[in-house]
Amino acid sequence: MRPSKDISRLIEIMAALRTPETGCPWDVEQDFSTIAPYTLEEAYEVADAIARDDLDDLREELGDLLLQVVFHARMAEEREAFSFGDVVEAITAKMIRRHPHVFGDADARAAGTAKGMWEAIKAEEKAERKQRRDARGIDASEADRGYLDDVPLGLPALTRALKLQQRAAKVGFDWTEAGPVLDKITEEIGELREALDRGDQAKVKDEFGDVLFALVNLGRHVGADAETALRGTNDKFRRRFHHVERSLTARGRTLDAASLEEMEAVWQEAKADE
Repeated sequence: MRPSKDISRLIEIMAALRTPETGCPWDVEQDFSTIAPYTLEEAYEVADAIARDDLDDLREELGDLLLQVVFHARMAEEREAFSFGDVVEAITAKMIRRHPHVFGDADARAAGTAKGMWEAIKAEEKAERKQRRDARGIDASEADRGYLDDVPLGLPALTRALKLQQRAAKVGFDWTEAGPVLDKITEEIGELREALDRGDQAKVKDEFGDVLFALVNLGRHVGADAETALRGTNDKFRRRFHHVERSLTARGRTLDAASLEEMEAVWQEAKADE
């Protein structure tokens, strides 16, 4: 089998890999739950290639991410649920439906993008999806679902916190400025200190989570995405620590042998250089 730019070749390859008797044993034994972590990992690697502005890597990582879509679609097809073609049809239908100012009739295109149109269309899609799920008996407990339950559980925790806050803000459950959020952070830090003083480990974890949640909220109010900001800080920490490592090596010292005071002094040098 030869490589190809045609998506059908990739679909054929996945089908061959999943064939029980002649395929790859590892691929055959996978299911949605075991593949899901790889799907998330590939999405992060796409984001990493973009952050590094490495277009060659981006090409490779997008291919890896596309493979994940094909993998999931193949497993669904084996269950006679849907195929890759159904996935493509669903997303093309969604894009056309959500952009009537581009793909609609002459009146819709002339009207342009109306305020609230995107949310109205998404609400219609949600209602249609519920009807389909009800017809299959999936949403028997739908009455127990809350306003925030549509925010995916599988999101990274910082991103999910942001999505929960954004959704709550749409119905007015939000502060109007950053000041009260700072006060809330101070309050949560105080509660964390109290939990630490009591030695209550379970409460420490709970209050630590509250502090993080409040910090995400502050980021939202000041226009700093928590996930992006933390990625930047992670890179800054790595860069400064590498400076410490290189500086100690130049002095004939190692990280293991250096004292905290030595490392801190070089750290401050790296900070000043930036």
